[in-house]
Amino acid sequence: MSDLPPDPARLRAILAHLDRQLADADTIRTYLRLQREEVQRALQAAGRPARPSSRPARSTRPQPRPALTPAPFPAERSPNGPTGVGDGYMLEIKSHPKDPRPGVLHIDSCTRASRKTSPITADEFRVAIRDTEYIEPCSFCRPEAKPDDTAD
Repeated sequence: MSDLPPDPARLRAILAHLDRQLADADTIRTYLRLQREEVQRALQAAGRPARPSSRPARSTRPQPRPALTPAPFPAERSPNGPTGVGDGYMLEIKSHPKDPRPGVLHIDSCTRASRKTSPITADEFRVAIRDTEYIEPCSFCRPEAKPDDTAD
C-alpha cells in the first residue's frame, strides 16, 4: 500500500472506512454463525424420529377460500362527488403539472371521470368554466349546460 496519500485528513478518512468495513465483517460473521447454528439444530431435529402429536390429523383436501368483497365507499362521500345526485360539481384533477390533458369539470353524478376528482362549489365552478386554457367541461355530462349555474 505505497499509494497512500501523505496528508493526515485523507489518512484518517481511509482509516475510518477500514474500521467500518471491519465492523460490518464482524456483523456478517456473527449473523452467519447464528444461521449455521440454527441449521445444525434443524439437522439434528430432522434426524430424530417424529414425536406422536396429540392434535388430530388435518384433512388433505384444500379448504375453499372465502369470497372477497370490495369495501363499500364511506357514506359521507360517494365515489362521484359530494352527493352523487347531480346537484354539485367536481373537478377531475391533472395527474401532474406537466400533464398535457386539461382538468375536466363534471356534474358530481358523472361516471366518466377517469382521474382523481375533487368536489367544488358552484362559485368555484363558475370561475373554472371560464378557464378554457387549463380546464374543459366534460363532453358526457355537459356541466356548462346545467341551468342557472353559469349565469352572472
